[in-house]
Amino acid sequence: MSLRALIVEDEALIALDLVYSLEALGHEVIAMAADSVEALAAARDGVDLALVDLNLRDGPTGPALGETLARTHGATVIYLTANPRQIGPGVHGPVGILPKPYTEATLTQAVRFATSLREGRAALPPAELRLLAGAAPAI
Repeated sequence: MSLRALIVEDEALIALDLVYSLEALGHEVIAMAADSVEALAAARDGVDLALVDLNLRDGPTGPALGETLARTHGATVIYLTANPRQIGPGVHGPVGILPKPYTEATLTQAVRFATSLREGRAALPPAELRLLAGAAPAI
């Protein structure tokens, strides 16, 4: 299954690396956004998967943005962050948190896990992906 992916990352080199990784997995990257306004504008045309950093150009808006993308736009959201403690209890909607730095293999496993959730099939998340409420593996 090919997903329409949104990358929300304010560091251009990281965002470009994510584009390459997602396209190599067969997904279509619909946009790269460096802040919440750009991300929400891009999501209006439909998004299946969003990789969201927590600290963006407009501040620490990633946590709320991830919830909005999941709840309002139906996106499967994975937070990518060097500061996983910024996500406290009570966040609902996003799948989980993948700490930076991550390896290409771990990112691939996390994206495949997100894809399996969208397809409603069983898959195990990578050990590095901290699942959030309501994101239990479908097995």
